[in-house]
Amino acid sequence: MKSLAGLTHRERLQLMKFVTAAVWADLEVNPSEKTYLLDLALRLGLPPEEMDQVEEWLEKPPPIEEVDPFQIPPAHRKLFLEAVEEAMRADHVVDAPEKDSLRLLRQLLE
Repeated sequence: MKSLAGLTHRERLQLMKFVTAAVWADLEVNPSEKTYLLDLALRLGLPPEEMDQVEEWLEKPPPIEEVDPFQIPPAHRKLFLEAVEEAMRADHVVDAPEKDSLRLLRQLLE
């Protein structure tokens, strides 16, 4: 994945919300996806209270109305898409709902 350093603090949390919502496409977050997401949050340098928020999203997805692909800055759309793809592949299985979600997301972001 390209550098995460170019993201603002707000964009880093937005990335986590977005990617976490995406892995819920198949209605579950498996251990491999959870590990990937927590590692990503650490790489982003999220403070403890935001790490707590990410852990909540791993138990219950973020509200769908808060996850709008059009809110992603155009300069970072490819980075967000790469993060989603990596998260979905974390368990080495991209099932049908995840494929559909990824296809739609690509159409919206590219």
